[in-house]
Amino acid sequence: MTFNQEIKTTLTNTLNEVIEKAHLKEHDIFVLGCSSSEVMGATIGEGTNQEMGELIVATCLDVLTPLQIHLAVQGCEHINRALTIERKIAETLSFEQVTVKPVITAGGAAATAAYKLMEDPVELEHIVAKGGLDIGDTSIGMHIKHVQIPIKLSNRTLGSAHLSALGTRPKLVGGPRANYQF
Repeated sequence: MTFNQEIKTTLTNTLNEVIEKAHLKEHDIFVLGCSSSEVMGATIGEGTNQEMGELIVATCLDVLTPLQIHLAVQGCEHINRALTIERKIAETLSFEQVTVKPVITAGGAAATAAYKLMEDPVELEHIVAKGGLDIGDTSIGMHIKHVQIPIKLSNRTLGSAHLSALGTRPKLVGGPRANYQF
């Protein structure tokens, strides 16, 4: 198996695991944070690889789109971690768009790939997603709904990158007299 085939297989399995453990369903939003540098064995931001970014985003779209789970791809700190998402989703959910186009040097490989591979992409500054995958410690937590639940993954690496994932649960409210059994 080639390196790229290994990445695609591992990522597909990981995405399916996150979908299951985060209880994602149709019309939920899934945030992807990705350092292609880390996947390739370099330090985040120091070995950006467009081919790897495209492979990762294409794999995410292949898994999520048939399930009608919407992909939002987080860019790097140089665009304030803005997210690339399909315009129709942003407009349907009344998300506020921002003006920036991710490029390899400001946005990173995954955000640039998402902008290229999506039908009609737009950028958002903030989103509230139900779950997501962080490839290479890119800090996706700011885009995940409260209360965040860490997901323990079967495989904790993709290439050389550390993997972590988040799901959510509703807040527990009401205090000591409340019943939280559902």
